[in-house]
Amino acid sequence: MPRKARIKSNTGIYHIMLRGIDKRNIFLENEDKLKFINDIKKAKEKGNFNVFGYCLMDNHVHLLLQESEEIGTSIKRITVAYAGWHNKKYDRIGHLLQNRYLSEPVNSEQYLLTVLRYIHQNPVKANIVVNAREYKWSSFGEYYLFYNEQKTLIDGDLIQSYFKTFDEFNAYTNESNDDKCLDIKNAKYSDKKMTDMIINLYKISNLPILSMDKKRQIIQEVYKKENTSIRQLARIFGISKTVVDNVIKMDK
Repeated sequence: MPRKARIKSNTGIYHIMLRGIDKRNIFLENEDKLKFINDIKKAKEKGNFNVFGYCLMDNHVHLLLQESEEIGTSIKRITVAYAGWHNKKYDRIGHLLQNRYLSEPVNSEQYLLTVLRYIHQNPVKANIVVNAREYKWSSFGEYYLFYNEQKTLIDGDLIQSYFKTFDEFNAYTNESNDDKCLDIKNAKYSDKKMTDMIINLYKISNLPILSMDKKRQIIQEVYKKENTSIRQLARIFGISKTVVDNVIKMDK
């Protein structure tokens, strides 16, 4: 089946999410995050795209970019450079990031502000920090530098047209909200991807032939942690939806 075409943004602005393959961590040390940010800088110099925001979490990355060259080319510049360096550093081979990055178009300036706040609040909502300003690996700190007229990676002029001071920007960022944007928890997997992920995580070879006790354990754990459904779990484990539903209810 051919891949579904990406939805084009009429502003050229995209919210991008990159994920580690099989949910693996893509940043193991602070040096890794520094390298990734440097790769964004180098890609920006070559591709001349605008950077409105970013946030580096251990197993995924949020980027808020405006394309100059085609957005996929810019993303490839970043990911190829980082994955090659990472694999060499950790003496590993194979893919580090999922080949197909996730994206959503940002078709209005209002949604741009929403996505930027959402990205900066990612570590807050993950209970890593209390305030966005405390997290070192997002572009929030870059905006502090920008408002203080220092050189930064981000292109902040458009954001500054809405928030004249950093205090205004900070207040907006930390407002209580129910923003809904592209997120790792909302990323859905095909049956094959979900099956492969479970096989890799649990070091097993065939899901349908597992004992019922083992199926029960895995189903309960996967249903809690992943964006999957009773229907999908029934298909990949080769059991009925009723059985899966009962297994999940037993865990409540």
